[in-house]
Amino acid sequence: MSIRFASAASAVALAACFAAPAFASDADAAIAGPVEAVETPQTETAVTDDAAAVMLRAIEPVDLATATGQEDDTPAITVSGSATLTSDYRFRGVSQSDEGMAVQGGFTVAHSSGFYVGTWGSNLSGWGTFGGANMELDIYAGFKFPVGEGTLDAGVTWFMYPSGADTTDFAELYAKLSGAAGPVSLTATVAYAPQQEALGNAFPVGRPADPGDKEDNLYLAADAVYGIADTPISLKAHLGYSDGNPGLGPNGTSIAPTGTYFDWLIGADIVPISGLTLSVAYVDTDISEADANRIRPNFATLAGNSISDATVVFSVTASF
Repeated sequence: MSIRFASAASAVALAACFAAPAFASDADAAIAGPVEAVETPQTETAVTDDAAAVMLRAIEPVDLATATGQEDDTPAITVSGSATLTSDYRFRGVSQSDEGMAVQGGFTVAHSSGFYVGTWGSNLSGWGTFGGANMELDIYAGFKFPVGEGTLDAGVTWFMYPSGADTTDFAELYAKLSGAAGPVSLTATVAYAPQQEALGNAFPVGRPADPGDKEDNLYLAADAVYGIADTPISLKAHLGYSDGNPGLGPNGTSIAPTGTYFDWLIGADIVPISGLTLSVAYVDTDISEADANRIRPNFATLAGNSISDATVVFSVTASF
């Protein structure tokens, strides 16, 4: 999820969504053009080699961009965005669309200093809709800066459910360290949501309701991407670990419905043309059927299937 990247729970440890960004060099090396030789009228005084060299240097072409201070044509502010059609919206291994299709999109405004802000949204269905518009709308802001040979990206995401229940929105801090190991791009993520009512265990299973309860949530993830040379194909993997409240009852709102669990993903991206990505991924969690049963019918599709079962997700994304 830019940002609620897939709601709680999709598991089995090992392999998963390799989507770590690769590092680009700070600037491309400038290529100087050849110095043209210029004929000079012959004189009775011979010109020495050293003098000729000085003359050639004196008539080298002037770089007008440098001379006018316009050599850097990179804009200070850039806007990027994407729109996605996916067969299932999985957030951290758990379906947020009742294992049905979802339309998603967002954009980011970034400054050359490294600061950025953006928003991302998706339709929802089934568990986690919370009424209202049945959509998730994330607003995020952060800052990227180089750290050694890698890049550190730190920020905060505000998860909203427009017109939904009053206590469902919550904030989450995140930090992502990205780098490369040979041809493989790697990203390590730590996301922490401080104690908030939206993450509370307000309706614990087998115990009296506890309205107003506040809990926190920790999410750790590792991602890798390997681009196959001379092809438009990249292989990806993801492994995530969530640690939140111990469970949910009816009307629960936590992003960690069963407390501690793993989610993972393995898949591939194909870029047939610039700006278009076709993706396929196998997604799963280690949430047991017994754990899912504890919070049924919420934690199930309309057909009664667990929304954290293994599945294959297909998607197409257009970006600019």
